Amino acid sequence: MRRFLPGLLAAAALLAGCATTVPPIEGVVWQIDNDSTQPQGDWDKLGVHSLLVQWTVVDGQAFVNGTPLPAGAKQPDWRKIAAQPWAQEVIVGLAGRFDERGARSDIEGLVKLSAQVAKTPPPVHVAGWYFPIEIDPTWTEAAKLGPLLQQLPRPLWISVYDSANVGPNELADSLAGWLPSDVGVFFQDGVGVQAREPYVAVDYIKALQRRLGKERVRVIAEAFRPQVGGGFRPATLDELRPQLATYAGYPIYLFEGPRYVSPRLVQDLAALQQRR
Repeated sequence: MRRFLPGLLAAAALLAGCATTVPPIEGVVWQIDNDSTQPQGDWDKLGVHSLLVQWTVVDGQAFVNGTPLPAGAKQPDWRKIAAQPWAQEVIVGLAGRFDERGARSDIEGLVKLSAQVAKTPPPVHVAGWYFPIEIDPTWTEAAKLGPLLQQLPRPLWISVYDSANVGPNELADSLAGWLPSDVGVFFQDGVGVQAREPYVAVDYIKALQRRLGKERVRVIAEAFRPQVGGGFRPATLDELRPQLATYAGYPIYLFEGPRYVSPRLVQDLAALQQRR
């Protein structure tokens, strides 16, 4: 037995290294509001080349030109954003609301408005579209969204989470029952809100890929944690590192880049990537 010990120790060291190194990150999410119209960061150092914009119209305010709606307090500099290495591909969010219940009660109106918004996209490399109504098992009327999504352009994405903890297979089966076959899914991992551990989130990713297809599934890694007194704070390096390492091999998007993924955090994560 003793002669196998060096090999076992080497294997253990390799596994430990895999648990601490950070895989390439595909994208970041940006949630526009009047306090966040000029995203700045160096997320490309992590491999990021894709920007998922949460929405371009929210609560009746437009952050793009070409709509009849009033403009937000300040408009994003879309041309500047398009020139960033982390925004070489942009998935453009359409029309949404900050309040989830309000959004779900007006899906027909938001789909109609979204179709209008898509006719005048911002001057970026549009790699897809995102309809910003989030799906979870507590929304019993979610299936009504299926035929409405046919009115929106492709490639099209939605997001999904499991607040009820129904389980990976149940969530995947439910989506497969009504979601159009050409619509992709961003799975919110729930780690930031402490709903589950990363290894459990991987079970969800695998189940979604089995039912929907590998190319239709991406993971949103929540780069925040609950803050004492309410609200959220950026995840620390020690909190985010094992979370990202667990998702190695899957397309990862960080939520939310401008608010939670600072240049210092990027620097520390990039250093861990170099250890791969």
